[in-house]
Amino acid sequence: MIKNKLVSIIMNCHNGEEYLKDAIQSVLSQTYNDWELIFWDNKSEDNSAKIFKSYDDKRFRYFYSNKFTSLYEARNFAIEKSEGEFIAFLDTDDMWREDKLELQIPCFENKEVGLVFSNLWIIKKNMKKKKLYSKQQLPSGNIYNELIDNYNIGLLTSVLRKNYFNKLEKKFDNRYSIIGDFDLFLRLAKICQFKSIQKPIAFYRLHGKNLTTTIKEKEVEETDIWLNENKLQLTEAQFQKIIKNNYFKKFVNYKLDGKYKDCINLILGKKVNFFNFKILILLFTPSIVLKKLLWFR
Repeated sequence: MIKNKLVSIIMNCHNGEEYLKDAIQSVLSQTYNDWELIFWDNKSEDNSAKIFKSYDDKRFRYFYSNKFTSLYEARNFAIEKSEGEFIAFLDTDDMWREDKLELQIPCFENKEVGLVFSNLWIIKKNMKKKKLYSKQQLPSGNIYNELIDNYNIGLLTSVLRKNYFNKLEKKFDNRYSIIGDFDLFLRLAKICQFKSIQKPIAFYRLHGKNLTTTIKEKEVEETDIWLNENKLQLTEAQFQKIIKNNYFKKFVNYKLDGKYKDCINLILGKKVNFFNFKILILLFTPSIVLKKLLWFR
């Protein structure tokens, strides 16, 4: 039976003071106590360091970066400092349920399981509104193909077995700023099994910084790059599925930003070989209505 196994919780921070106490408290509230908290301060200029250092807990470990780096490069640096057999992730604006680690660690009894993840809640800044991330049954086992068809892993819900992570020739790809976990987990899914927990045991917080147009556009751009580099490893059906999903995201981004000409050009573009009823509905749905319906995007 797995017990007393150290979990290294990776908390990357750049000016994350606003919600930091909530994130830290959700770690302190864990019913599973064998963890260390690796706090990687990526050149913060606010009170993040002061807040973190105000906690008197020997499991807290603070590191200050010598230079500002991309998020996924910072994650790699933080993981290098970890001492646990397992790795978990929690950013400064998110939270865990108190039983998260207690529910997940026993799933690693199966030595072939390299990653355990769960459902989660998407919450608004003020926590008065929430949405279940996935209403579908989350898959378990060898799920590479399932993730290609419907990627539904939130990084904040994941726990990795470190020896599988170390088997990867490339860790988090530093070129990415949005889809680095998508890229890593698909590579990981080729060498180990995943285990899912259906109940939501984490909270992803939406606020101004992670709802910007730049971030949404960057996600689409990075997915295009990933697709171009990995298309030979995909079936034609998988390739078209990702293209269609990315096209849909791009269309919604244009629509919500009021870029109606771009919406029309996207539909009429020669490279687009599909058009469906959903897009037609979105095209004629007033933006103010669409923003209320898609507040979680």
